Amino acid sequence: MIALARHGETTWNLAGRYQGRRESDLSALGVRQGLALGEYFAQRQRRGEAVPERVVASPLVRCTATGRFVSGRLGVPLETDARLIEIAHGTWEGRYRDELAANDPERYRAWRNDPAHVAFEGGETLRDVLARWRDFAAGLNAQPQQLLIVTHDAVVRCALLDAMGRPLDDFWEMPVENAAFALLESERGRLSLIEACHNEHLRGVRADAARQAL
Repeated sequence: MIALARHGETTWNLAGRYQGRRESDLSALGVRQGLALGEYFAQRQRRGEAVPERVVASPLVRCTATGRFVSGRLGVPLETDARLIEIAHGTWEGRYRDELAANDPERYRAWRNDPAHVAFEGGETLRDVLARWRDFAAGLNAQPQQLLIVTHDAVVRCALLDAMGRPLDDFWEMPVENAAFALLESERGRLSLIEACHNEHLRGVRADAARQAL
């Protein structure tokens, strides 16, 4: 089984700033979410249930910090893989969502309404993200281990769409939350979706995604 998680809430999530490849720390709520994620898997371990044998994260600190809450509790390695890094938002990175809606309105409307066809200036497209994910996922079929992957919003959305056989046009329809995770399994050489957004461990610590720059 493969758990595919988004990192905990960050200070830039809270401020409504686009992160992309920029670094931002976990917020106080993000730390609590990471603790809750670690405790969820620790409880499974105490009950003798399957838990991750490896944790693989995007190299950005918001993902490695979230991953350590689990790897530390379970005593398993934390690895990083650059293919799991967030979409490059290019010239949007570090800027506020509301400012971009006012000053780059055409691209902002396209991103919200037709994301599959947006190319960020100095950045990536969703097809680039999907290609990175597929390259990473191709190596999972030969590794039947229990695995936790900690990555970013755009990567999780692309991975869910790929597992469901849905187009990138449905990007915003995917349920993704800070420190929640999807459950996937490798079946006949491809990943299939078991559960899209497991969040029961986040009772009382869910983030308000409506204020985030996604």
